[in-house]
Amino acid sequence: MESVLSPFRSAWRIADLRKKLIVTALLLLVYRLGVFIPVPGMSADVLADFASSQRGGLFGYLNIIGGGAFERASIFAMSITPYINSSIIIQLLTIAIPALERLQKEGGEEGRKKLAEWTRYGTVILGFLQATFMYIGFRDAITERNLLSYLTVTLALSAGTAFIMWLGEQINEYGIGNGISLIIFVNIISSGPNAFKALYAIVVGYSFEGKLALGILIVLGIVAVFVAMVVVVIYVTEAERRIPVQYAKRVMGRKLVGGQSTHIPIKVNVAGVMPIIFAMSILSFIPTVISLVNPNPQSKFLQSLINFSSNPLYMLVTAVLVLFFTFFYTLIAFNPVEVANNIRKNGGFIPGIRPGKPTSDYISKVLNRVTWFGALFLALVTILPSLMEFITGVGNMWFGGTSLLIMVGVALETAKAIESQLIMRHYKGFLE
Repeated sequence: MESVLSPFRSAWRIADLRKKLIVTALLLLVYRLGVFIPVPGMSADVLADFASSQRGGLFGYLNIIGGGAFERASIFAMSITPYINSSIIIQLLTIAIPALERLQKEGGEEGRKKLAEWTRYGTVILGFLQATFMYIGFRDAITERNLLSYLTVTLALSAGTAFIMWLGEQINEYGIGNGISLIIFVNIISSGPNAFKALYAIVVGYSFEGKLALGILIVLGIVAVFVAMVVVVIYVTEAERRIPVQYAKRVMGRKLVGGQSTHIPIKVNVAGVMPIIFAMSILSFIPTVISLVNPNPQSKFLQSLINFSSNPLYMLVTAVLVLFFTFFYTLIAFNPVEVANNIRKNGGFIPGIRPGKPTSDYISKVLNRVTWFGALFLALVTILPSLMEFITGVGNMWFGGTSLLIMVGVALETAKAIESQLIMRHYKGFLE
């Protein structure tokens, strides 16, 4: 225990790192307080009943990553999905429009600032549209319908999303870790007590039927699956394929340098949790758009559409979107041609592969194989809660694959961020 806590004490002793940790904690606290601020003119009871009926569906998932903001009719009810959707649109446009691609690659810091500014504008626009859809779709939750209530509800929800975006950016700049990911992480953790209540309810339910041992066995089985999933998620998240690289010896001045062997690490899951977040954010628009045509939120059609366990087609679409965004994000994060050019410029080569295009083709081939494994893993994790519900008959899987992957991924990323700060100050880190 002493060796586990010592890195935390070392991190706390560093003044600027301690300041970043405090700022991050305070900003996350501000967000959690905002979850309990209701939107004027909206009934929390109606949204809570609907969220309760959709624990295993899309709105249940959105309610979890929003930390219960949806069921409380909070100003943060839309969570950060408009910002994520805006980011996706901007990234897609940078691939489709050459001018934006040049701005991203050659514009430097100013180019990135310009794209970030457009992302913010897109967030506000998409947030207002989604707020409008919520106002129309969940009409039973509106206490009084008129122009003033429409402006109040939509502007409050839009402002809430914009404020979440601002909090995330402040964490990125003054705190530590990825702000948006940390907000989602804290929201999922905040749903933990509901998980323990659900497990306790299983034991109590079976005890009333005189099957206490069976209830305890089911709970232990669920906990065992949870622990196994944590191990598997960590293993896949940290797994990598290493491509060997050999650097030839060369003379620089009076010194002979080079000749060493190294490797190119390719993560099995390069994209991390972003494909799942992207897919869920895109899918969150479906119920809100359909609400314009079918405004009854309790309708069987809408419920079947957004419920994972009752609609296999929806599960399939979700898995396909996760696969697509995994390859899409990997394409943005890892460029084989650029890596091959850098190897050649530094006098390196992959044993058995000629420099230039053959090297980039080989790296692309390896990357595609590794990405397929990571993409299939993410797709399986995404639909795992519905499979668990089908096997155990227990709904509201708070620790479902998606939530678990986000928690583990964000925790590892934040630990690595702190680790890098400690390494710069010659402290022993977390991950050794």
